[in-house]
Amino acid sequence: MKTQNGPACIFGAVLFVASFGGQAGAYTGQELARNAKVSITSARTIALKAHPGKIVDEELERESGGSGLRYSFDIKTSEGVQELGVDANSGEVLENAREGQYPD
Repeated sequence: MKTQNGPACIFGAVLFVASFGGQAGAYTGQELARNAKVSITSARTIALKAHPGKIVDEELERESGGSGLRYSFDIKTSEGVQELGVDANSGEVLENAREGQYPD
């Protein structure tokens, strides 16, 4: 079987990564989403409003504080990576701090 390695193949791969990389598709903890009142899309908006940048990691997790269910985002900026937590039931920002030396 002959494979195609030309420009069309490369363009297709770049288009796929640009379309689905980072913020589309599944995220860690997605099975908990049925318990959340705030959607991942709304939580992203809240997080980026609190600290503009590029989301490089996201998850929905059970953690103390707020309702006990939160979206956690790592947001990359020119100064480094910011950890931001959004309560999955109220939309309240629970954490907004620079990522520590030993990230989760």
